[in-house]
Amino acid sequence: MGLQGKATPLQAKQKWDNIKKLYEKRKLQLSPEQCSDFYADQYGKLFFPSLTAFMSSCPIVVMILARDNAIAHWKSIIGPVNSIKTRETHPGCLRAKYGTSDLKNALHGSESFHAAEREIKFMFPNSVIEPFPSREATEEYLSRSVNPTLLHGLTELCKNKPLNPCIWLADWLINNNPNKPQICDGAIVEAE
Repeated sequence: MGLQGKATPLQAKQKWDNIKKLYEKRKLQLSPEQCSDFYADQYGKLFFPSLTAFMSSCPIVVMILARDNAIAHWKSIIGPVNSIKTRETHPGCLRAKYGTSDLKNALHGSESFHAAEREIKFMFPNSVIEPFPSREATEEYLSRSVNPTLLHGLTELCKNKPLNPCIWLADWLINNNPNKPQICDGAIVEAE
């Protein structure tokens, strides 16, 4: 995801304030060769030389945004690819405001999760992308590791009825964390 041309990060930020987290951001200038590599899936199309020339003509700002349905949400903020048509159909979108043509549409958004992974690795080669757990794995982790402790903590909260339940529960969860590191007294026990 990135900005090119007239849109500045501050102007674009005004439109995406409800995105939960700006994970990483950097400003860079791509060479024509890097642009060719980034847009390799567009190779052979008539606009490819113009696209790589334009995208390498000035610095760009690239970002990793994190939130639920990030790709769909970002696309709703930037609008359709063709900036001219977008002015008529989606006048509040960033491409309507900052894009000047179909090619110079000011912003890029990944088409899919797999495209986003590839693009993030390209623009942020030192970033670590954690594998995305499946819904089943997430539910299994919650039911095995989180829910029992949380249920116990909420039960204790109801029994104790503290004046500040949020602080009490936070303290209880810290003190009763089953994954809390065990600190020993320093004695080393050797196995026989």
